[in-house]
Amino acid sequence: MIGKCAVHGREVPASRLGELRDSSAMVSDGEVLRRRLGEDGYLFLRGALDLQAVMAARQEALDRLLQVGEIRPPAIEGVATGGSRRRELAGDLGAFWKSVSEGPRLRQLSHGPSLGSLLGTLFREPARGHDYLFLRVGVPGRSTNLHYDYPFFARGSQRIVTVWFPVGDVPAELGPLVVVEGSTTFTDLIGDSQGVDYHSNASPRVSLKDDAITLAERRGVRLLTADFRAGDVVIFGMTTLHGSLDNHSAEGRVRVSADVRYQPASDPLDERYFGPNPGGTTGAGYGELNGAKPLNEPWHVR
Repeated sequence: MIGKCAVHGREVPASRLGELRDSSAMVSDGEVLRRRLGEDGYLFLRGALDLQAVMAARQEALDRLLQVGEIRPPAIEGVATGGSRRRELAGDLGAFWKSVSEGPRLRQLSHGPSLGSLLGTLFREPARGHDYLFLRVGVPGRSTNLHYDYPFFARGSQRIVTVWFPVGDVPAELGPLVVVEGSTTFTDLIGDSQGVDYHSNASPRVSLKDDAITLAERRGVRLLTADFRAGDVVIFGMTTLHGSLDNHSAEGRVRVSADVRYQPASDPLDERYFGPNPGGTTGAGYGELNGAKPLNEPWHVR
């Protein structure tokens, strides 16, 4: 049973809360995975990544935040200090966050053989991950608003999926990923999203009038999530509405997760997300991400 889930301080009613459907038993059957992705808009795969590899990546990332005074020792526990010396010690925040996001243990997870093989099975051909990685460390009180990933990654391949994974255990209280049930059928919201000029570098965003709970109530659907464990993976398409729940940890624990886009290797590349110095959506590189900001500073509105 999922623990307490909240959105902007409001507990999600039991009638509007559900668990992601587990497709782990079908992980080697590409036909079933493709069908499930089409039906649900996502694939939830328990234990798809090696536990020791996940925890090594967690240690690597949190050690860097301990060094700038944002995480208490032992770093692996992921407890925020409430302070930061990142601006003082790191200087260029974008360069610092790029170095954290390119940690070798983290990259072994995000671009290693496990995900490469899994995505190859899904695509029925070799897969390639975007070089630009979204590492997210969320302190208590933070969440990510609902959004579609289209059109942000739409200049190259039209067959892109998002791969999300917790870097360590992420139970409901830490504010994990949430997917809106049936959101691939919300043609009005998808139409608004697809109408955005994605050739602009202005970081386009379609603003939803309702928060996640209100939207679920109005549309008669559920918000789907899980008490995630290290090794879990969620894959979803560009027209799956998603965000995150509130982190309401009483101990000050942070939520650590990462997401990266994958596409068939034969498809065109979007130059913004590939190469040794990817520019990202706005051209500012890793400096445009919420992760580049010290943990004790407000996130950009998302």
